[in-house]
Amino acid sequence: MNDQETPLGELREMVREFVGERDWKQFHTPKNISMALAIEAAELMEHFQWLTPEQSRAVAKQDKELAAVAEELADVVCYAFALANELEIDVAAAMELKMGKNRQKYPADKYRGKYK
Repeated sequence: MNDQETPLGELREMVREFVGERDWKQFHTPKNISMALAIEAAELMEHFQWLTPEQSRAVAKQDKELAAVAEELADVVCYAFALANELEIDVAAAMELKMGKNRQKYPADKYRGKYK
């Protein structure tokens, strides 16, 4: 599997099947999933907590650390898809709408190279 060839719906279905096979839907309330998502995001942040910006970018060249970061990122994405599944949110439509709002809020000609 890779990002170029794998539809978003296939990834969501992978999460839905995993949850279903374990009868975990009973525990997958929006509250619980959002909390688990925050916890996994914190675990992802731990990998970068005390690194300089340069060191954090260098993780891409450190196979063992990059694999650990990828695993935590996958946990975050899994919980995001689980929340989308539970609330029946169309992720692609939500992304398109949000990016449209972001383009209006942060026009490229005014924000290029600026973070504020």
